[in-house]
Amino acid sequence: MPRSLSIHRSVVTPNDRAKFFERLRTREAHFVRSGCRYWVFEEKGLQGAFVEFCEANDAESLAAAHAASPDPVLDPARIYSIVELS
Repeated sequence: MPRSLSIHRSVVTPNDRAKFFERLRTREAHFVRSGCRYWVFEEKGLQGAFVEFCEANDAESLAAAHAASPDPVLDPARIYSIVELS
């Protein structure tokens, strides 16, 4: 299966954390409705440093989800495709 992934990094100040989490919940709902899987991780040693992952079954589906995103995707063309190692 030609799965595809995008990665987005953000650094958020403590004062902006609640607002940022609202945006993350909105993004998650959008990507799930678009048939994607969505995860957010926070760096253990640096509070406020986040990385978001969005995965779809193919690059076209991920690109379409990016295009319809409620927040602009900073680099929508940066999509990674899975590499088969065997």
